[in-house]
Amino acid sequence: MALTLKAMEYFTTALRHGSIAKAAAELNIAASAVSSAIDQVEAEFDLTLVIRQRARGIKANAAGRDVARKCEHLLEDYQSLLLEGTALKQSQSGTLKIGYYAPIAPAFLPQVFDAFLSNTADATLELEECNNDDAQDGLLNGTYDAILFVAEGVRPSIEFDTLITAPPYCLLPKAHPLARFDVVTMAQIAKEPLVVLNRPVAASYYEGLFQSGTRQAPVVAYANSTEMVRSLVAAERGCAILNMLPLTNETYGGASVVARPISDTLPPLTLALGYDSTRPRRIVQDFAQACRDHFGKSGPTQCIISG
Repeated sequence: MALTLKAMEYFTTALRHGSIAKAAAELNIAASAVSSAIDQVEAEFDLTLVIRQRARGIKANAAGRDVARKCEHLLEDYQSLLLEGTALKQSQSGTLKIGYYAPIAPAFLPQVFDAFLSNTADATLELEECNNDDAQDGLLNGTYDAILFVAEGVRPSIEFDTLITAPPYCLLPKAHPLARFDVVTMAQIAKEPLVVLNRPVAASYYEGLFQSGTRQAPVVAYANSTEMVRSLVAAERGCAILNMLPLTNETYGGASVVARPISDTLPPLTLALGYDSTRPRRIVQDFAQACRDHFGKSGPTQCIISG
């Protein structure tokens, strides 16, 4: 027979009062429930722990006092655990682990954190850039509290909120002839050497935007970071197609690029937020709301091209 926390509480309360009736009154239960709990504790240890004195209440013997003392310590630890669990759920302190497959996340994540984390918040941020599959794996196995990822190809077990639908755009060197146009076409892009973002989901997506046989110029470079793609374009190695737009036109190399909408009807990519919304900690819940609020506003901070 398992010794329950409730039985230990009834047992220690009765010994503290020296009376089953007084314990029952404090606990707002029947006296028979207190008496049964005492019997349960004694049966569990196969010991007589309580001396019952007719008309004089109850009193613990030496063994009973020892068991009661240990039960009280255990109950105190249990209450402490409950309080710490409540604090963990409600607090903005602790570690927030974010995995992201969003190459321009540095353009918006600091603003998202500023929206809900005060300078005095005792929080540690652990941010890890990863590919789309690893982000989803990390959420499912508990590595990450939340993930930012591309929803195309999302796994059925992942719950997510759509943050932004990002249409493709053409990235060009500042002095490129196509930069003079307000919009460009896929037919124009097909004539230009192409720099491709070589990341899972992205590479096949960008290749798929061209109709079979329409591309007339080669892929001149594959790069697995957005900033390398931008720097190669700025250095006039070619043009590129991307979806999310940083807040600056300058590249790491100091040269500038320009972004132009594409007039063709093309499938976008969806930036999504994944997290367990069933019983999230407050810091996770606040992060999710800050992401929704950030991308719910219009303007350049949405990090998408306006056509």
